[in-house]
Amino acid sequence: MNTFTEDDIASYLIGTPGFFERHADVLSSVLLTSPHGSRAVSLQERQAEMLREKIRGLELRMMEMIRHGNENMLIADRLQRWSRQLFLVAQPGDLPAVLVSEAMAQFMVPQAALKLWNVAAPWTNEPFAQGASPDVRSLASSLTAPYCGVNAGFEAVGWLEDPAAAASVALLPLRLAPGQPAFGLLVLASPDPQRYHAGMGTDFLERMADLAGAALSRLVDH
Repeated sequence: MNTFTEDDIASYLIGTPGFFERHADVLSSVLLTSPHGSRAVSLQERQAEMLREKIRGLELRMMEMIRHGNENMLIADRLQRWSRQLFLVAQPGDLPAVLVSEAMAQFMVPQAALKLWNVAAPWTNEPFAQGASPDVRSLASSLTAPYCGVNAGFEAVGWLEDPAAAASVALLPLRLAPGQPAFGLLVLASPDPQRYHAGMGTDFLERMADLAGAALSRLVDH
């Protein structure tokens, strides 16, 4: 006696596309349990439900893509406004303060701080050129990308007005060109522990660090 498994039946139906054309009444007589209740529905109705669910899933994905696109556009606009303010600074010595204040204003960063080293002679006594220890300089040069994560007691966090309120931080090394040692470090901080986290993308922060490094290069002793 031959026995047929469910796989045999499925393979037969897949391999015989004309079956339901010759036996159209079978489609209307097959009843399945609806996932939205205990009632029985026809095969066509169940397929329609599956199609509607698939469409809803695609709509949600599209809405998510649109949301991310809008967020990226807003970030790009803020980055442009921030960069424009840096271009408008006439005196090089004013750049660090403008860069920090505009970063906080444009990107809604609760706290930010900046220190530079190896600056040219006219600015060696400025506050922004003081307080970066050899350990901080070494850390900055070791970063190949911005650090994002919890405040692990970084010395640079002490540059902030309220270090105790920095639950998460982003550390942006500033360079004249990729691969060169850092000549500064920009610290962004938030009381929200998830504002800067290890799994977040750093593309935007890398662009920000690149622009900041280019703008502040006017202060560096080349």
